[in-house]
Amino acid sequence: MITELQDLAEQAVLVTGAGRGLGRSVAQTLAKRGATVGILDIDAPSAEQTAEAVRRAGGAAHAFRVDVTDRKSFAEAAGEFARTLGRIDAVVNNAMLLRYEPIEAVTEAVLDRMLAIGIKGSVWGAQLLIEHRDPGREAALINMASPVAERGYPGTSIYSLVKGALVTLTRTLAAELGPRRIRVNAVAPGSVPTPGAVGLNDPAEYERRSRTIPLRRLGREQDNADAVAFLLSPAASFINGEILHVDGGIAAAG
Repeated sequence: MITELQDLAEQAVLVTGAGRGLGRSVAQTLAKRGATVGILDIDAPSAEQTAEAVRRAGGAAHAFRVDVTDRKSFAEAAGEFARTLGRIDAVVNNAMLLRYEPIEAVTEAVLDRMLAIGIKGSVWGAQLLIEHRDPGREAALINMASPVAERGYPGTSIYSLVKGALVTLTRTLAAELGPRRIRVNAVAPGSVPTPGAVGLNDPAEYERRSRTIPLRRLGREQDNADAVAFLLSPAASFINGEILHVDGGIAAAG
């Protein structure tokens, strides 16, 4: 049974990178709030597992195997979802390759892939929202940023580069698309031990991080999913161009 909170009822929302981690949590949370979600992931079994979890909880979901760097692949999935639901009301650009390494170790292949997923994929997501939205309804775009866009952390140069670009893209598109009643915002999660991130850091590193966060704990996937749901809800109808830090205060602490 869907929960009593139905502030996203009748919304059709695409979530990229929703096969696991933050994307899966976002998709499940939006569905619990009444949205019909399109689950996009490069790993088809993971996308279907998320969709099945949504359906078991009483929500509505459609799974698609999509490489967001391939505009044709992305467009085909978006088009099918839009034909089924009649439109797309929101896109959450969550897909990203998470990789930390010293700048001298970065290869051309890794650089190209990270830029393509994080930046190209987000541009395609914006374009496809514009293409398939109902001009008579408000629409929303959410990009997934990070505090590393504003603070220097060793080994995160390319990841930080992508997230910084998404902050700029968010603010620019908020100004460009606002007159068309499309709100554009970003969520900037702090340190969250997702399945993709756990393999990159040992437990001691997470313990160290938790001591530097003003709230003295790591983030949870649900913290960020709730922030995305808020920004898509009617309660955020006048919020545009905002970077919402969900990081326990680490960005504010400097």
